[in-house]
Amino acid sequence: MSDGLIWILAGIGLLGLEVLAPGAFMMWLGIAAIGAGLVELAVNVGFAWQVVIFGVLAAISLGIGLRLRRKPPPPKVNTRGAGLIGRTAVALSFRGHEGRVRIGDSDWAARLPGGVEPPAPGTVLRVVDVDGTVAIVRPLT
Repeated sequence: MSDGLIWILAGIGLLGLEVLAPGAFMMWLGIAAIGAGLVELAVNVGFAWQVVIFGVLAAISLGIGLRLRRKPPPPKVNTRGAGLIGRTAVALSFRGHEGRVRIGDSDWAARLPGGVEPPAPGTVLRVVDVDGTVAIVRPLT
């Protein structure tokens, strides 16, 4: 049996291991082993070069795998507080830029962005952001 076929069979074996024990790691090594086998069948290089080719292909495939694995930050739409963005609030009391507002039937801690004057009680505000459990509000204008 040629070296190229051994690399290809080893790669298929690694892909089979990935199916039995998923973790998206053996798959990339299996792809690299299959690639090294195909190069060996096409060019017929010595064993040392086969190992070098496998190492290079493994590094490339693992790099691609890690890049694909990166997850984008979760969307704000699905967070609890993000459902408040865009809703109206009624000012209850403010001391400086910190205060309390009523949103729906709940009272919330609130903060005003810089440069916004503290509203009088009863002023209608809009929630523009949420910072933890604090609603960031500004006047409707």
